[in-house]
Amino acid sequence: MNYDVNRIPSPSYVIDLGLLRKNLEVLASVQERTGCKILLALKGFAAWSTFGLCRQYLAGAAASSLHEAKLAREYFDKDVHLCAPAYRDDEMDDYLAIVDHIVFNSFSQWQRYKDKVRSAPRPVECGLRVNPMHSEVKTKIYDPCAPGSRLGILPDDFLSDRLAGITGLHFHTLCELNADSLARTLPAVERHFGDVIGQMDWVNFGGGHHITRPDYDVDLLCQLICDFKTRYPNLKTVYLEPGEAIALNTGVLVATVLDIVRNAMDIAILDTSAAAHMPDVLEMPYRPDVAGADEPGKKAHTYRLAGPTCLAGDVIGDYSFDRPLKAGDVLVFGDMAHYTMVKNTMFNGINLPDIVLYDPDTDSYRIQRHFTYEDFKSRLS
Repeated sequence: MNYDVNRIPSPSYVIDLGLLRKNLEVLASVQERTGCKILLALKGFAAWSTFGLCRQYLAGAAASSLHEAKLAREYFDKDVHLCAPAYRDDEMDDYLAIVDHIVFNSFSQWQRYKDKVRSAPRPVECGLRVNPMHSEVKTKIYDPCAPGSRLGILPDDFLSDRLAGITGLHFHTLCELNADSLARTLPAVERHFGDVIGQMDWVNFGGGHHITRPDYDVDLLCQLICDFKTRYPNLKTVYLEPGEAIALNTGVLVATVLDIVRNAMDIAILDTSAAAHMPDVLEMPYRPDVAGADEPGKKAHTYRLAGPTCLAGDVIGDYSFDRPLKAGDVLVFGDMAHYTMVKNTMFNGINLPDIVLYDPDTDSYRIQRHFTYEDFKSRLS
């Protein structure tokens, strides 16, 4: 996180194109070793100004809504895959004009739209999302296989006699997990749906694969994919669609201390918000790294870092520093490229951070987007 904060507006998301390329090279190596195809899931990272770089390495993009699908077609313009819990009648024609794959979350949705798909002016591959009832995710809000989940067709509800026109299956069971979780998931998938997989052209292993994390077992992932393809020689393609792995550890959020107040402890109010600018801090929850900081009490001066909104719980966390903080000090939060820009809000009318692209080859910073009052106003009426 050695960035020249004097050249960066505050607050700003900074995307490091060099680090992004390194992640993409890892993903490209998995494709080369296994013959799989990796898609960029826009739900995790949708910074379209980087798509020109991403498309050099990845096979396409995965969308979950019409806006994401349009963005993928306009700026990525390779294979566009679509998977959502349900679709709207008034959007289906638009989908069929731009997507290459569409995954249905239920047989009722497939029955509703299959004739429209068949009469579409361009070919669209269709698949079904299945739920193997195997949970690996500890945080229940992110577990697609948690009891009561609306995501995927359960084994007992799978209608094997209604597969005409279906060429693939999709499952998604992971979130920020290593390859050992996939190794435990695949037997559950095959136990419930192995006979169906034998009839399919493709299977999508979904997202949540933390492939670019330093401790991720890439060799195991490649072995699992290759072994799976060996067991099902009819398969033409195995897809993976990580969002987080593409942008993992490729960006930071630069922020500034606005004031120091005290209430049982020292509290630094920043120009960035957990609630508005890094919502997973509250939702996941998790504690982002801050350059030069440590756990509370580990260094001489401990502060609670908090946002500028009126939400009482707009708190990023407690951190300790070597020196006292003061108004005007700049802080750098790590790993802020994924699930930040795609989820942030203008709650309270707080402006969004700028989006800055950093190119280490030229040591240049480019402000890709600066938000204004017009962006806030245009969301309302």
